[in-house]
Amino acid sequence: MASRNSEFLKNFWIPNHVLVPDSKVDDGEIDGDGPKCPVLVFVNSKSGGQLGGELLKTYRSLLKEKQVFDLGEETPDKVLSRIYANLENLKVQGDQLAIWTMERLRLIVAGGDGTAGWLLGVVCDLKLSHSPPIATVPLGTGNNLPFAFGWGKKNPGTDEQSVLSFLDKVLKAKEMKIDNWHLLMRMKTPKHGTCDPIAPLELPHSLHAFHRVSESDELNIEGCHTFRGGFWNYFSMGMDAQVSYAFHSERKLHPEKFKNQLVNQSTYAKLGCTQGWFLASLTHPPNRNIAHMGKVKVMKTPGHWEDLEIPSSIRSIVCLNLPSFSGGFNPWGTPNKRRHRDRAFTPPFVDDGLIEVVGFRDAWHGLVLLAPNGHGTRLAQAKRIRFEFHKGAADHTYMRIDGEPWKQPLPVDDDTAMASHLGRGDHGILSS
Repeated sequence: MASRNSEFLKNFWIPNHVLVPDSKVDDGEIDGDGPKCPVLVFVNSKSGGQLGGELLKTYRSLLKEKQVFDLGEETPDKVLSRIYANLENLKVQGDQLAIWTMERLRLIVAGGDGTAGWLLGVVCDLKLSHSPPIATVPLGTGNNLPFAFGWGKKNPGTDEQSVLSFLDKVLKAKEMKIDNWHLLMRMKTPKHGTCDPIAPLELPHSLHAFHRVSESDELNIEGCHTFRGGFWNYFSMGMDAQVSYAFHSERKLHPEKFKNQLVNQSTYAKLGCTQGWFLASLTHPPNRNIAHMGKVKVMKTPGHWEDLEIPSSIRSIVCLNLPSFSGGFNPWGTPNKRRHRDRAFTPPFVDDGLIEVVGFRDAWHGLVLLAPNGHGTRLAQAKRIRFEFHKGAADHTYMRIDGEPWKQPLPVDDDTAMASHLGRGDHGILSS
């Protein structure tokens, strides 16, 4: 069994001189042309309670330690920049193993949706000469990204056999191209207070590139704070993000209470009740409803913005790239062409350059997703979307990107406090 596993694992081992600059080439290290499926593994050791740390140990015992990374110790941008700089250097020298590895490299990321989005974003930002596709291990609570591409949504086993089984799926997986969406936030510098997220949560990792642009950047406007980032799964705003914010805040303050996926999901449901998501018409102030806070505009054809009518009862708006939200549900569903209101809509695809915009009134409205053909309120399919907040409509709002929420303060002295533009890109992800 051990020898059979060893032969199988050679499909994934990367030569040492490729992983570590200035290492000697060991001609006997790799059989044939090179590994069929060289991998780099990134594990969020804090995800899944104790599972992240255990999974990290198992991967390191099966693969080379230098190709398995703990995201709590080293960020993916530093790892990939270092390894790809070495690969490019070896490529110039005519190293065939390095060229082989670069052409076939695949990444594995184990964590929640935010962790997966973080790695996807880093790969996109680095503009690598040969961007590696990514396989996602469902190690979070919702696991929308892994579920959308056939990797499941239950936390995995951490034993050797479970990891070998997952590696076999990675070896056989097919690459798909998916859209990614760029986010721009701009608001005038407030006379008092700050534009930074409100504690205890910071901006999420999935906003990997979310930072204030420099004064020399073409996006910079004098007198404004401008931030940018991106997402792959969804952007949401409103009461769903508020519940998520309560969950993540509690987990950050009391991590010992969040040891496994089932407990996490149960806690999430309880917070939905205590935050008033089930009794939103009684507990949620009307001025926090999306239509009362500002305007929403969409671009359906290039260069043409139009106002999007939002029902006054909508308390949560979701911009979807993937048909997977809140634990694998599809809020957009499949439009019925025989219905007049659905004739302008198409089924959702991950590479069509369109984003689906869906609204929800409350948690009871969200429960329709449990029914066959259930869906939220379909509002639009668009190439871009823009939010403009009314002056003094609210002092803050809750936002969420790829499963990670934050509480965003809004200036009270500006007619257009925030605008977000979502533009299209594409990247490879592995489908099981």
